[in-house]
Amino acid sequence: MSKHALTSRYPLTALAMAAALLAGCSVTPTYQVPATPQPAAYKETPSDADKAAAGWTAAAPADTLERGPWWQLFNDPLLNQMAESLEVNNQNVAAAVAAYAQARALVAEQRAALFPVVDLNASATRSGGGGNTPTANQYRANIGASWEPDVWGKLRAGLGNANASLQASAADLAAARLSAQGELATNYFALREADAEKAILEQTTEGYERVLQITQNRFDAGIAAKSDLLQAQTQLASARIDQITLLRTRATYEHAIAVLLGKAANDFALPPAEWKITVPDIPTGLPSTLLQRRPDIAGAERRVAAANQNIGIARSAYFPSLNLTGSFGYGAGATGGLFNASNNLWSLGLSAAQTLFDAGATRARVSGAEAARDQAIATYRQTVLSAFADVENQLVATRALVQQQDLRKVASAAADQVEVQLLNRYRAGQVSYSDVVTAQQTALAARRALVQAQVNRQTTAIALIQSLGGGWHAGDQP
Repeated sequence: MSKHALTSRYPLTALAMAAALLAGCSVTPTYQVPATPQPAAYKETPSDADKAAAGWTAAAPADTLERGPWWQLFNDPLLNQMAESLEVNNQNVAAAVAAYAQARALVAEQRAALFPVVDLNASATRSGGGGNTPTANQYRANIGASWEPDVWGKLRAGLGNANASLQASAADLAAARLSAQGELATNYFALREADAEKAILEQTTEGYERVLQITQNRFDAGIAAKSDLLQAQTQLASARIDQITLLRTRATYEHAIAVLLGKAANDFALPPAEWKITVPDIPTGLPSTLLQRRPDIAGAERRVAAANQNIGIARSAYFPSLNLTGSFGYGAGATGGLFNASNNLWSLGLSAAQTLFDAGATRARVSGAEAARDQAIATYRQTVLSAFADVENQLVATRALVQQQDLRKVASAAADQVEVQLLNRYRAGQVSYSDVVTAQQTALAARRALVQAQVNRQTTAIALIQSLGGGWHAGDQP
């Protein structure tokens, strides 16, 4: 690698050369947001009839929910309290905040590269030797400065890259918050659903105990067979096993919530409480607004911008690097006369360096930067496509769950009636106990399925809110 250096003793000549060289231009490609598919409307948007059948509540106060407290729509004070503390205590959010602070520091560092570096130097030396060599003192003090003119836009590209990365980090922070909030709400409602199922099982177990006593009495009287008694005992034991399983499931959700809130599992407890089965009416808006509202899409787009700036940084290696230096100071053999005018020293220089041959390394770096930008564009477009699909999936799930819940209600009510009728007929000796067992199992499964359908509607609403970017504004509604 060969370098050519130019220096000048005269400050006016050097400054004139610097001014001429500064009349350069940026070699960074002009950035344009990559084009992506933008459908006119969502295919799976629920109809007004679906919403009316679901009994959804209004989304008020939607005018305050632009990336705001969307969880308040579920009308649960405890969830609201936990969600507010999540911002401070969740460690994933804390890590994202730290990453954002690091990105801000990098922007400040890149911006500083646009300005001269000024330093102050002072030295004192004493030299001498054997024989008649006299001992001498030398004192120096000077201020120096160096500056790399951004002729080809390399430094501005570096700053642009840092700014785009900062914005991507801000999007990552928003995504981390949204993910933690959604996970908290999902786990909380799953815990409340486990409480509801546990209450059903407790009530069912009490009924099984009564049936077991009836069967025991019939067996003792010689009316019922031993198999009836064994089936009743099995039925009761199975219900109690399900209760234990639910206790374990509930504890798992409780521990997960503790971790989300930044607390040790053994220091956190959520006692059973009323489950508010509220499913908000969620305005989806237009698909085009999704590109502005989802933090993962915003982050992917900003990474495309950052990759575009890297091309300019790589291309700048085709051109000479310039550096302007200057210093002013004093030098003397005694401190008393150090700052006399006759002892002042100054220098001003301009240097240029150009790589003449690197076996294609610069071209390879430019090609690599262009490929990285193309990769970022593909990732951005894939993120957009996945986001549209995510919304459509949650919309179709919302509509299907509305219909399923209505059918679950009908099935549960019918199964309860069958259970009562067969139990009465068994007492009258009209049916076998196996018929009663089948009816009881069906009724219990129907009750639990109804509760699960209710929590599925809530968790699907949470997923839809997340897929829409975690909040909306009244003006975004269609």
